[in-house]
Amino acid sequence: MCGIVGYIGREANASEILIDGLRRLEYRGYDSAGVAIFDGDVIDVRRAEGKLMNLEGEIRTAPIEGRVGIGHTRWATHGKPSERNAHPQRAGKVVIVHNGIIENYRELRAELEGVGREILSDTDTELISHCIEQSYDAGNDLLTAVREACARLTGAYALAALCEDDPSTIVAAKNGGSPMILGAGEKQAYLASDIPAILPYTRSMAFIDDGEFAVLRESGIEIVDAAGNPSPREFKTVQWDPISAEKGGYDRFMQKEIFEQPRAITDTIGTRIDEASLDIDLDGIAFDADWVRSMNRVTLVACGTASYACMVGKYMIEHLAQIPCEVDLASEFRYRKPILDDRCMVVPVSQSGETADTLAALREGKEQGARILSITNTRDSSIARESDDVLYTHAGPEIGVASTKCFTAQVVALYLFAVKLAMVKGLLDDEQKQKLLHDVISLPRIVQNTLGLDEQIEQLAHSYFKKSDFLFLGRGIMFPLALEGALKLKEISYIHAEAYAAGEMKHGPIALIDENMPVVVIANQSPLYDKLISNLEQVRARDGQVIAIATEGDGEIGDKANDVIYVPDLGEFLTSVVVSIPLQLFAYHVATRKGTDVDQPRNLAKSVTVE
Repeated sequence: MCGIVGYIGREANASEILIDGLRRLEYRGYDSAGVAIFDGDVIDVRRAEGKLMNLEGEIRTAPIEGRVGIGHTRWATHGKPSERNAHPQRAGKVVIVHNGIIENYRELRAELEGVGREILSDTDTELISHCIEQSYDAGNDLLTAVREACARLTGAYALAALCEDDPSTIVAAKNGGSPMILGAGEKQAYLASDIPAILPYTRSMAFIDDGEFAVLRESGIEIVDAAGNPSPREFKTVQWDPISAEKGGYDRFMQKEIFEQPRAITDTIGTRIDEASLDIDLDGIAFDADWVRSMNRVTLVACGTASYACMVGKYMIEHLAQIPCEVDLASEFRYRKPILDDRCMVVPVSQSGETADTLAALREGKEQGARILSITNTRDSSIARESDDVLYTHAGPEIGVASTKCFTAQVVALYLFAVKLAMVKGLLDDEQKQKLLHDVISLPRIVQNTLGLDEQIEQLAHSYFKKSDFLFLGRGIMFPLALEGALKLKEISYIHAEAYAAGEMKHGPIALIDENMPVVVIANQSPLYDKLISNLEQVRARDGQVIAIATEGDGEIGDKANDVIYVPDLGEFLTSVVVSIPLQLFAYHVATRKGTDVDQPRNLAKSVTVE
């Protein structure tokens, strides 16, 4: 998730508008930043690694004067954070900025290098600029060149392009969910990834739809479809205040981040799956077959929500890769004096990459000779730097303290890891590989559909928000989801909530159940479904109020629960991600009904950097 901004118009200092817009978009990425501005007949490109302030300092030292430009703040996917990989990216006269992931970048790179084009960065973005320049050099105008280049791309993108031969035009394109907003002013035009970037300059805005292109000139904005035919658009007046705009129109950051999960999952999958060869490439991480077969254990270490993602990961690793797997709370790991060796892999999982306990667990594993493969959302974090290998999630910045999209991205990363280990060990036939890869590719669409339950869950929350205690139950891979659901509810609504493996209910928690105790039961179709129904019946026999999360098409559950939330089935492993959506929404809506500070709950911090 990156931030794009563009401007063309009467102002002689486009750099100030671009930098101001990027400042409002820096939450979308802070690995690097850059601008490209027409300075006379030449496009002056300035880029800087790190936060936007580094770019600002460079421009203060050597100002750029110009009335046309594009800017970018980067959340790195292809290529590590560096000035070389920062945007804008250039090929000859063509300069572009890009948000998204190009899935066929390997094929494009080989094709471009095969005709003698020199690729200077590790990004997929530079390849787009070369494709545009090829078409432009063949005699096309910039719009046609961008359209022809986009026809060669597979994946999600929003981009903006300049050409040195045409200083009066910016061309933008969008496909696959990456946002692109247009703003119209008097003899001025704007574009951005999000409304806040251009809200101070115009309130007249429109959105580009997938497969469309926009031509921005001082005289106005034209939108066309993939064939180049006009696609008229009504510009509407945006009434948001600046704070609402930063939240994308959502009431709170947590709500926004819940609804960003289809994109976060898509970006975490990225280009790691090759359906043609039925393989997974985890960013070039080496998995020597002999070494993988010799592994005696995987140890997952994490804190809080990430530890529940690890519990889901344990289930997947043991079932798919048939490697013993432990999950340790990072705060306890080194103090129990774990026994590790060079045939053990320690996998620290941390959103921030700075969690003190998880970093200490990493160092314990390293000291004992274990291989360290970390999973984190933050490039060049301490955990990433000290690991042998890093598998990045690409959830984008998460502002809300209670983790939502980072949790589901971690589960997806662990799934890819588990499937890769199983592939390396030769445990999967082609039919199994195809099914496992198809499931994860389908996941963003299934999650998007599941978010449609929001209104139903909001009404459900209205019925339960005054309760003082909740019990969550799950079995198998759904037990950690019960733990996660209870954690979400308690940390943002301050309601006491506990979670148990459903089979343990008779061993104590059943004493708590009465007519005042809501019990959330994850009762999806699984080999343990009948046992779960038995647990549910025991709750009902004691007048407990049952909220069931069940599989679509389950005709039995409705007679056994007070309320039912039906979710799609996506197989044994990834239904866990689907189930997390109603749990997050329920906690969110209960908390908002209670009037708590959902984004910054009391006593909690986003990243725990002390023990």
